[in-house]
Amino acid sequence: MEVDASELKAAVERMHACNARFVESVPVSETFEGRQVWRGTVHVFAIEGRPDASRCYAWSSPIEGSTKRRFFAVLHVPPINSPLAAVRAAIVKEHRTARE
Repeated sequence: MEVDASELKAAVERMHACNARFVESVPVSETFEGRQVWRGTVHVFAIEGRPDASRCYAWSSPIEGSTKRRFFAVLHVPPINSPLAAVRAAIVKEHRTARE
């Protein structure tokens, strides 16, 4: 179940202390070693109020074993240059965090 773009906009603004404006929705599918590890829609926002980025990629995923969702809001800063790169970075970060 996808969340509304307005919920993601609010998450971007809250997480990055900026103003956000919806630009587009992009379907993303990420595979690793031939297996799909994530599939969903990433919302792209133009942001103001941050000197380091003018865009942000946002999406949410269900929290396993819960009715709640986790919100992601990844800034468009090198090497993050696309919705797919944002999803990949979030997956890598979660994997590293889980191992620690």
